[in-house]
Amino acid sequence: LTAMGEPSMDPTISSADSTAQQDSLFSMMDVFLISLITGLFTYWFFFRKKKEEVPDLPKMQSVAAPVRDSSFIEKMKKTGRNIVVFYGSQTGTAEEFANRLSKDAHRYGLRGMAADPEEYDLSDLSRLSEIDKSLAVFCMATYGEGDPTDNAQDFYDWLQEADADLSGLRFAVFGLGNKTYEHFNAMGKYVDKRLEELGAQRIFELGLGDDDGNLEEDFITWREQFWPAVCEHFGVEATGEESSIRQYELVVHTDVNVNKVYTGEMGRLKSYENQKPPFDAKNPFLAQVTENRKLNKGGERHLMHLELDISNSKIRYESGDHVAVYPANDSSLVNQIGEILGTDLDTVMSLNNLDEESNKKHPFPCPTSYRTALTYYLDITNPPRTNVLYELAQYATDAGEQERLRKMASSAAEGKALYLSWVVEARRNILAILQDMPSLRPPIDHLCELLPRLQARYYSIASSSKVHPNSIHICAVTVEYETKTGRLNKGVATNWLKNKVPEQNGSSSLVPMYVRKSQFRLPFKPSTPVIMIGPGTGIAPFIGFIQERAWLKQQGKEVGETVLYYGCRREHEDYLYREELAHFQKEGVLTQLNVAFSRDQAEKVYVQHLLKRNKENVWKLIDEGMAHIYVCGDARNMARDVQNTFYEIVSEFGNMSQPQAVDYVKKLMTKGRYSLDVWS
Repeated sequence: LTAMGEPSMDPTISSADSTAQQDSLFSMMDVFLISLITGLFTYWFFFRKKKEEVPDLPKMQSVAAPVRDSSFIEKMKKTGRNIVVFYGSQTGTAEEFANRLSKDAHRYGLRGMAADPEEYDLSDLSRLSEIDKSLAVFCMATYGEGDPTDNAQDFYDWLQEADADLSGLRFAVFGLGNKTYEHFNAMGKYVDKRLEELGAQRIFELGLGDDDGNLEEDFITWREQFWPAVCEHFGVEATGEESSIRQYELVVHTDVNVNKVYTGEMGRLKSYENQKPPFDAKNPFLAQVTENRKLNKGGERHLMHLELDISNSKIRYESGDHVAVYPANDSSLVNQIGEILGTDLDTVMSLNNLDEESNKKHPFPCPTSYRTALTYYLDITNPPRTNVLYELAQYATDAGEQERLRKMASSAAEGKALYLSWVVEARRNILAILQDMPSLRPPIDHLCELLPRLQARYYSIASSSKVHPNSIHICAVTVEYETKTGRLNKGVATNWLKNKVPEQNGSSSLVPMYVRKSQFRLPFKPSTPVIMIGPGTGIAPFIGFIQERAWLKQQGKEVGETVLYYGCRREHEDYLYREELAHFQKEGVLTQLNVAFSRDQAEKVYVQHLLKRNKENVWKLIDEGMAHIYVCGDARNMARDVQNTFYEIVSEFGNMSQPQAVDYVKKLMTKGRYSLDVWS
């Protein structure tokens, strides 16, 4: 339009010429504009039509697609299954229990399948009655503070919103939890209650496994009563078949292309050589260790601070998040297993699922070598569960050893007691069992099939992304102890991390990791006071919190009181981050630093004692300042003792009875003003 108007603005054109030119120009303009408007309207009309018509087609397709692609009902019909065992699993135990239950089914003339709820449309539960003698079992672990596991989140959301009629559904639930946590078995309890509310029929009582006690025994006790209830309900009997059934078959590769062999990757082949975001549990990022220093000045323990470089990874984190690390088993343990079983650990093999319809084609990434499987994929340091002992018993050539293994795998009281003392309390791992039973020499491929997966380890991030956007810090203590058999057992991840020495481009200092989001968050308003309680390595997230509050203060924000209650054994031995905390206090960011040294005097002093000492100030911050409380560290004793101390403070200064004080603190939790990041 500017170009079209330019000639009329030219001062050198005479008035008459200008008029003639304008007449000619306007007629040309009319034709041009009419053509332009017509063209634009035509284009818009057809474009608009497409915009309106397109959504209708996908809508029709989207109704059918998920049902066809993710219907466990169709899969069960196709493969002749009548029992489906769903698992909500964070560390692999619930998945393992689900697999054991689905394998049990054949003993009763039934056929089972284990299923990840993330892979299926759970609204199909209303159709399960289409299958004769059908049953849905749920092995549901509770994660963190009463949360569903990552793979059960969608199922949990669906249950909350669903108004489905599940009156034809028969079900049973086994929950996996830990009594040291506030919300013991919350997920198992919720699924059991909610399914009944939706009309489903419970055919056996809810099982509550406690990992703080003996989770394996809880499961076996529940299972031995569960199957008779199933038999009674469906009018079936045990077939008496107790034989070992292999789930995978061994294929040895003699001339495989080395580029097709897994060497420790969690998902995509060669993903460690060719890194592509986004990074998660199935695609971890290889972070370089840029710093690894010992934090404590003395004592027999080794406490360390590590820094992982996440530059160019596009990984984002917030203070309070967790970093998951995939460790490797000690090579000496792996070599000893190879030697004792007389195996060439560098043999390349695959374990292929005999059930061709199964979504799980291999127990771990295949093809790979036995050495890689035992180093990166399998848990060889935890005491094996009873089902592993049962399956291994057939390979013991000594009758006494075979009977001992079968007894420990049985549900008899004597067998349970023997398993508890000889395996669990003695902390015998698979290598120790092979060493102490000279006639037990199973095929290594069957052993690899039976051992559970080596799991990622989670650590509270000890840094703020506002201050360290390209680096994640970890604070950890190495685990090392002597067992009742005189063996020295070492924690897999902490001892592996201890040896991660920073090098220039050295592969030995690479750590496969990803970030797991948490609800452990600083208040939205920086002016809100915070009370942080974190003894030992429980200080980790609070280093990040304090760094962030210091950064906010530098930005000119009004930052509320920042109060820390920290505890360690001795002031001159294991006072972690002493210099950093002193600096933050000097800068005025850390307004209160209260430190309990438990062993520096005759009477032990812990963080809860310091809270009681400052109870008036603590109550004022909570009541008037609307402070947020954060507790990080040991769940079994510390977190419980701290919570009881808050009950006492609230009761005394809030003029409340004990039940009212308990209710007050629980309401703080509900409102997000009392947060826990604890472990047992």
